[in-house]
Amino acid sequence: MPKTKLGKWSVRFLGLFVVFFVIAQIIVSTGQQGGETFFDNLYISIPMSLTLLSGVLAFVFGLISIIKSKERSILVIIATLIGLLVLIFIAGELFGSET
Repeated sequence: MPKTKLGKWSVRFLGLFVVFFVIAQIIVSTGQQGGETFFDNLYISIPMSLTLLSGVLAFVFGLISIIKSKERSILVIIATLIGLLVLIFIAGELFGSET
């Protein structure tokens, strides 16, 4: 378990990431469909935006707690790695080529 406040927040944001992702998947499974832009269907875009935000915050708080406070909890490391994957996904969506 994390010992620092930042480490605990990182794990909390990882939990929120999972909750919002499950909510978004449930909404999609009920038949909601996206449109041409990200915000065409707010029922999908709001939970997915919160999912991405939670993942990024888990990364930021986890990275700060690992570097600054020398946190070595496995949960914080997992939260930081998942947050890094979210950031890589966002970067790929923003800077990836469109074919």
